[in-house]
Amino acid sequence: MSNLSKTSAVSTAGVLISLGIIYGDIGTSPLYVMKAILGSASITETLVYGGISCVFWTLTLQTTIKYVLLTLQADNNGEGGIFSLYTLIRRRAPWLIVPAMVGGAALLADGMITPPISVSSAVEGLRIIQPDIPTVPIVIGIITIIFLLQSFGTEIVGKAFGPIMLLWFTMLGVLGGLSLAEHPEILRAINPYYAYNLLINYPGGFWVLGAVFLCTTGAEALYSDLGHCGRPNIRLSWGFVKICLLLNYLGQGAWLMTKEGSVLRENPFYGIMPSWFLLFGIAIATIAAIIASQALITGSFTLISEAIRLNLWPRVKLVYPTLQKGQLFVPSVNRLLWAGCIGIVLYFRESANMEAAYGMAITMAMLSTTILMSYYLYTRFKSLAIVTLFLAVYISIELAFMVANLSKFPHGGWVTIMIGGLLLTVMYIWIKAFYIKRNLTEYVRLKNYLPALKELSDDDTIPKYSTHLVFMTSAPKPKDVESKVIYSIFQKRPKRADIYWFVHVETTDKPFTSEYKVKQLEPGHVIRIDFKLGFRVEQRINLFFRKVVEELVANGEVDITSRYDSLSKQNRIGDFRFVVLEKFLSYENDLPFKNRLIMEWYFNIKKFAISESRWFGLDTSSVKVEQVPLVISPAKLPELKRVMA
Repeated sequence: MSNLSKTSAVSTAGVLISLGIIYGDIGTSPLYVMKAILGSASITETLVYGGISCVFWTLTLQTTIKYVLLTLQADNNGEGGIFSLYTLIRRRAPWLIVPAMVGGAALLADGMITPPISVSSAVEGLRIIQPDIPTVPIVIGIITIIFLLQSFGTEIVGKAFGPIMLLWFTMLGVLGGLSLAEHPEILRAINPYYAYNLLINYPGGFWVLGAVFLCTTGAEALYSDLGHCGRPNIRLSWGFVKICLLLNYLGQGAWLMTKEGSVLRENPFYGIMPSWFLLFGIAIATIAAIIASQALITGSFTLISEAIRLNLWPRVKLVYPTLQKGQLFVPSVNRLLWAGCIGIVLYFRESANMEAAYGMAITMAMLSTTILMSYYLYTRFKSLAIVTLFLAVYISIELAFMVANLSKFPHGGWVTIMIGGLLLTVMYIWIKAFYIKRNLTEYVRLKNYLPALKELSDDDTIPKYSTHLVFMTSAPKPKDVESKVIYSIFQKRPKRADIYWFVHVETTDKPFTSEYKVKQLEPGHVIRIDFKLGFRVEQRINLFFRKVVEELVANGEVDITSRYDSLSKQNRIGDFRFVVLEKFLSYENDLPFKNRLIMEWYFNIKKFAISESRWFGLDTSSVKVEQVPLVISPAKLPELKRVMA
């Protein structure tokens, strides 16, 4: 049984895994939500009851209905996330790449703020015991350790996540329930009237939504991790998680009502803990914050790997630390996230200050998902009424959250918007450059060159370049090939070989497709192989190609024995050599300003990406990389006039 099938069906193990992987972000929100709602205002019944009512209905409408019940339906062969959702509908509406890019950039920006605010909120509990303790070095140390451990994968640590988070949510529920028992009147806060009263009648009440929104920031990550646990396990575990979260929020509200009329001076999350339990509670909270950070980091790795295969991000090194499905490590992104997290800790220093930066970017991600999801619902149900209702409800809710979050902008919200904007700029440059190159790549009919290839292969006057010559081609049609490839074979340096192989890789909209086709264009001389690989499949073309050749030999479709007489008698296999064409921007270009700027930045960013040969997993000892000038718009030369000497 596959990993996917094991986690797709409802099981105790599946539910436990979902607790450990999915709910880190949303599960640690009680650490800071009520503290953010109260701020420096006096504790009143309107503010406490209204705040909890807003939290209850946000978790119900936003997390439960939108994500757990509706969005989880949009699974791409068991995979979730904004890019998986986009691949389900992109063929019908290519313009939807815009909200997909915005949402992806926002989620990556969120990955830089979640570890600092979660770990800082947990560690700051130590100030109750030791008021003068310096928390910033502790937070930086913990975050650094988290990122250092990423290269080992989370297979071993992941097995412990579920039981720890089960303990965490149980602790939330029990502590909240005990506090709730002392002031059961707080249960009235479930009535939506209290939320309405706070937002409409309380001075500045609408802006409290910016703090309320923090309770649901992990909902987007919940959808992104669909592939790890399966829809049934997520839905079942969410029931338990939501009850525990609400009990804790209600318990914090009950405790706050005992302080009515005063100004909040301590985190209500720790206020409901007995003094003898405090140290243990801080330790569990810190571990839960680490798990929340871990989930966001690994989610960012998955997001980047999908973006790369959708041509939205430079091809960077991907590492698979274990054999377990979903285990992925991206060194460059790990360093980028670490630097971002440390910068945020040093800039804001306190979790209360980070609350101003938290939530701004993620509202953009949720709005993007709403737009993509509405189109998905239309393609599935063909009902304008359903789509209109969905859009009206969730655009209204999320726009309200966005407007409320705008009050945070001058106080730190600009940080995540700036980070998200930079990431979005990289995505825009990369996809725009991809289309510019694709639209202007010249293809030729391969059948017109088959006789010449056969003659070159048989021409003993030209030294043999390789027994088997393999070209990576971007031509989508089997009968076509780039004109630059033909130029490389016949003119740059005549490349004589016994067999010419043309290999094309197509990334499919499904996550785990692994298929190939073989076409003998000129039997025994020219062969084309087309790989169809899912956007979550590692492109180890060297190994895939070897396996295909072995199958062709076993079926008697091709003979790879060396054609040198002396080696053929010994049944020696001929050598294989790959040729990869890497483009560079030619000086012979006369581009419009915008396109020139895009292409210049594209090639500047490309310096930090890995080479084509490394990306395709080719053995570097058998690869020839040829630099090919990219002439997009030839410069217009002045007329030259010959003068007599």
